[in-house]
Amino acid sequence: MTDPTRPPVRRNRLALLVVAALFLGSLLLAGALRFSGWRPAGMKNHGELLQPPVDLRARVPRLADGSAYPWNPGARVWRIALAPPADCAQACASLARDLDVVWRLMGRNADQVDVLWLCAEPGCSAPAPLRGDASLRLLRPDPALRAALPRVEPTAAEAAGGVPVYVIDPNGFVILRYSPGADPAGLRADLAKLLKLM
Repeated sequence: MTDPTRPPVRRNRLALLVVAALFLGSLLLAGALRFSGWRPAGMKNHGELLQPPVDLRARVPRLADGSAYPWNPGARVWRIALAPPADCAQACASLARDLDVVWRLMGRNADQVDVLWLCAEPGCSAPAPLRGDASLRLLRPDPALRAALPRVEPTAAEAAGGVPVYVIDPNGFVILRYSPGADPAGLRADLAKLLKLM
């Protein structure tokens, strides 16, 4: 005869094995997903994440009027930057239209985003959609700054799409690159996520 005060050992062992299997199974599944490169859709960015980010803090861009454009991390301003070539016409007009839409869709956060247009030659002006826009900052030609931007000259495959676009954080680090012709909705989505971090 069995003792009724003695706990059922078999059932307790089974419960312990089930708990251990659930714990170890979820740990193994998480490890497999992590090392396979899978990421949740909300964690993916649309632009190319630059590893390591390009440090522009030592370079102080100059605005078209000659004044300095300091990075000023305390202001918490993110930047959309581009350095179109001198012969950019139709592609720049289309890109300016897209950037204007992206900036306007930022809504109340739009004042935390500047568009930096690095001129290729003195006296350049941005295409019509961005003219008069409060966020537009026309920068004087600066070959050193242009050369510091990663892959600023599009590859042969990218050349037909236009000009690459970059996202620069408030500290002056280039963190994202968008290939020429990239969907502006991806840029807007990435900026919206970045602005929420502040």
